[in-house]
Amino acid sequence: MEFDLENPFENFHDLPCDSVPSLFLIESDHIPSPNYFHTLKDSGFDISIRRDVISIISQMSCTFDPVLSYLAINYLDRHLANQGILQPKPWANKLLAISCFSLAAKMMKTEFSVTDVQALLNQGDSGLIFETQTIERMEAIVLGTLQWRMRSITPFSFIHFFINLFRLVDPALIQVLKDRASEIILKSQREIKVLEFKPSIIAASALLCASHEMFPYQYPSFLKAISDCSYVNKGSVQQCYNVIQDIAKEEYQSVFNVNSSSDTPINVLDEHFLSYESDKTNATNAAMMHEKDHKRRRITDYGNNNQKVHISHFHQC
Repeated sequence: MEFDLENPFENFHDLPCDSVPSLFLIESDHIPSPNYFHTLKDSGFDISIRRDVISIISQMSCTFDPVLSYLAINYLDRHLANQGILQPKPWANKLLAISCFSLAAKMMKTEFSVTDVQALLNQGDSGLIFETQTIERMEAIVLGTLQWRMRSITPFSFIHFFINLFRLVDPALIQVLKDRASEIILKSQREIKVLEFKPSIIAASALLCASHEMFPYQYPSFLKAISDCSYVNKGSVQQCYNVIQDIAKEEYQSVFNVNSSSDTPINVLDEHFLSYESDKTNATNAAMMHEKDHKRRRITDYGNNNQKVHISHFHQC
């Protein structure tokens, strides 16, 4: 069965119960152990090695779906957490990067040529070319350290779950929110601090960042929906949100070209929850804006012969 990052265990025998909440019970089995983050955090040298291997994976993945790179880096971190930090041997780093990329490509049924991928890495350089058997042996080592858990649970696995809590009804709004949250998740993977958090926490935090950026009037209700969810720890969400916010805010003006009324987004998670009346007022304003936007789209569609508005689409997982 084809692997899907958003539904890694759909109709799969490893899932204890056919429901998304079951993912919360086993997500820790698909991420590096907590001591891995602290080991990398306390050693600048080790961090540089991880950065180098990620750079190699990114080079190989530049012409493929970006989620392929995300999956390969997930394999890398989980392998290093169990196998130990790499020694400063460029050839070993390169071999591990190629093997993680190859495994991710096979899981996603992506056609690629190992020869072409290595040639891409060696452009302008007479670098080492690994034989297929050598790569396969390294793949077997990675498979062993990951205990063959290749259908990884990632933040993408929780996107639909949290978006459903927001009770949005417009498919276009849902899609654009999902797309932006996915971009934030992809960008945040390189940041070492994010390794401290579970996939569900990263997904919730990325959606909050995206919603605060794109739908500020509806943000308080989104925040309340996440905070009321019994499957997440509000303290962890707050910490992760602060980390991801710093990553996401770099793109605010370049991606959306929106003028902000302040230098940085207000960190609502650091404040007390709004009163009931404030929530009620914001919810009413959001509903009015949504209805107004809906009517405007209907008028625009009519004037343009019912031509659909095109929205940039992130590659589906």
